[in-house]
Amino acid sequence: MLTATALLAAQLKDGASVTVRVTGSGPLGAIVATGEPNGDVRGYVRNPHVDLPLRADGKLDVGGAVGLPGFLHVTRDLGLGHPYTGSVPLVSGEIGDDLTAFLARSDQTPAVVALGVLVGPGGGVRAAGGFVLQLLPGYEERWAERLEANIQHLGGISRRIEAGMTPEEMVWQGLAGFSPHILDRQPVRFRCQCTRERVERALVSLGPGELAAMLREDGGAEVRCQFCGRTYRLDGADLARLHQESLGGRQEA
Repeated sequence: MLTATALLAAQLKDGASVTVRVTGSGPLGAIVATGEPNGDVRGYVRNPHVDLPLRADGKLDVGGAVGLPGFLHVTRDLGLGHPYTGSVPLVSGEIGDDLTAFLARSDQTPAVVALGVLVGPGGGVRAAGGFVLQLLPGYEERWAERLEANIQHLGGISRRIEAGMTPEEMVWQGLAGFSPHILDRQPVRFRCQCTRERVERALVSLGPGELAAMLREDGGAEVRCQFCGRTYRLDGADLARLHQESLGGRQEA
């Protein structure tokens, strides 16, 4: 999901962002990832502690963990104040397949999305990556046939990455015969944007009634970021201050 979101975000202009949500019926629950053009991505899984048997081919059963039926939602925020969302039913629960379906149905763009993650015995990620190949209007049918042959030759993405294949080498092989040119390079990283100030603004938005109840019943609050797991703790004095701020906002409104 993080790889797919980073690839979609790379197509946007500065100041924009994209959020990808998968809501399947499997044990993982909702999966959410957000990315920006500068390579920053963050995401979380509602129920991360899912352990299913491997598929017959020895790979992780992502489709079974996601579960059908379900939907894939892509929200693009171009910074204009009106984000727009496209949604398609899940076709397999495998993120690459479902994103390919989204680009074809919602964006009317024929594309191939390949994503791979190689997980070690202890659950750590040994290699992860992927690519999106899109055919723009005016393409010749033989181009699609050549790309399909190139992709078949490329094979499993995660194994190639673990063996040391660079993104540039992936481009050369995926676009063999097309004389590709590298236009840009962008590092990617997991980066959460949570701050104490954002947490406080979120609490104020609950309204004075909810804050008063929290102060009366718990004497404080503990907020955990779903993206990075960081915990923010607010004592009674903090909640009392936020309660006064919420009252002020109500009066001004």
